[in-house]
Amino acid sequence: TTEGTLINKTTNQIKTTSQIPTPYHSPPTTSHNIKSLLFKSSLSLFLSRERSISFMLLSRINQRVRIHYIWAAATVICNATTAVATTGSSPTRSCSSTSTNSMVASYPLASKWRLSDNSWLLRFSLPSDRKYLGNDETLPTCISVHHNSTLFDDENKQSPLLKKSYSPVSHPATIGSFDLLVKSYAPQPGGGVGAAICDLMPGQLLVGKLKAERMVHDSPIISKRWDRIGLVAGGTGVAPLVQIIRICLDDPLDNTKIYLLSINRHEEDILMRDELDRLAKEHPDQLFVNYSLTGGNVRKDWGGLKGGGSVDMTRQALPPPSAIDGQESTMIFVCGTDGFRDMWAGPVARAPPKADGSKGAKIQGPLLGVLSEAGYDASDVFKY
Repeated sequence: TTEGTLINKTTNQIKTTSQIPTPYHSPPTTSHNIKSLLFKSSLSLFLSRERSISFMLLSRINQRVRIHYIWAAATVICNATTAVATTGSSPTRSCSSTSTNSMVASYPLASKWRLSDNSWLLRFSLPSDRKYLGNDETLPTCISVHHNSTLFDDENKQSPLLKKSYSPVSHPATIGSFDLLVKSYAPQPGGGVGAAICDLMPGQLLVGKLKAERMVHDSPIISKRWDRIGLVAGGTGVAPLVQIIRICLDDPLDNTKIYLLSINRHEEDILMRDELDRLAKEHPDQLFVNYSLTGGNVRKDWGGLKGGGSVDMTRQALPPPSAIDGQESTMIFVCGTDGFRDMWAGPVARAPPKADGSKGAKIQGPLLGVLSEAGYDASDVFKY
């Protein structure tokens, strides 16, 4: 539905609203917009200063690599120019992953909106010393939420610390806050983080730690990296994919074609639908959205797709594999439950546990499932 339930921070009263407030829809940040405007001049500056070296090297590598080389160098200059333009002094910001942003912190809940019977959109404020949630406002973010379960472990007879990762649906360049899309499941041993988050009231704290930047085939960069992006979402798996959409659409120099396939059981289960439809309407030549339903009793005039996934569905809703035309590159992101991901692209493995006992890094593993049958290569697919 188009209406949501809003809980106000100051009164704790429940209100209904047909539209999420302005900060959700407005351009992410002033500095991000300045950066976009300054990019072309930064690029020219880079080329003029490094002409003798850059053109000798760039003439020997392919076009896509040339673009990334120029982009990376211009971004460095652009970051410096932005810092001077906005602060009047030389930049001091570090891209190190050891930033204080990566430490455990508390985030007060500012507002929350009910999106469905068991899912909420929650807006959290950042600490006063933080401008953005992440270390780089152009890259996707993810936060590991920490929760002390009230359900005791049968063996140890103690309340375990539970951790669960959530990707914001807000742009990483949003100043002062971030939004999480969370589904509430009935608490059970080893679970209950989602329910705990959804039960928070304005002013109460979310405790979490920013996760390291996600490496997508050896690089965290998303914008302008591929010609076409396909996004396959199962239920709340749409959350990190919404952030990818925002990153690409917000950059005026990014012409990536984006194809989203959101798969849900029933029509009322489709999350972020109004927002996705709005973005598709505003970017009709860049964002293409399809919905598919897997449950029964689909209304007769349903204009979307049906089913959980097939080769035919990939041809209707996703861009073709990179190998078909040999010219344009494609990346397909898959996010959903383990079973959903396995059906579409095969399971994800893990490296051995780390020295501190935490889980090892995820390993993509071989490409299987629907996307393999449809002719995609493992280099064309990333499993969240």
